[in-house]
Amino acid sequence: MTSAELFVRCLERQGVRFAFGLPGEENLDLMDALVDSSIRFIETRHVSRAKCGGRHR
Repeated sequence: MTSAELFVRCLERQGVRFAFGLPGEENLDLMDALVDSSIRFIETRHVSRAKCGGRHR
């Protein structure tokens, strides 16, 4: 198990349903771990939109 997989598992146990962000080589391991999880990744076009995404339900 990688640290990214462990992180995603912890998020799932906390009830996280969505993750907002910009995919890239810096977070590739995290993106791979999210593919096999119940968490839905929502791609944003700008980092300021990613930080505000969780406020809108």
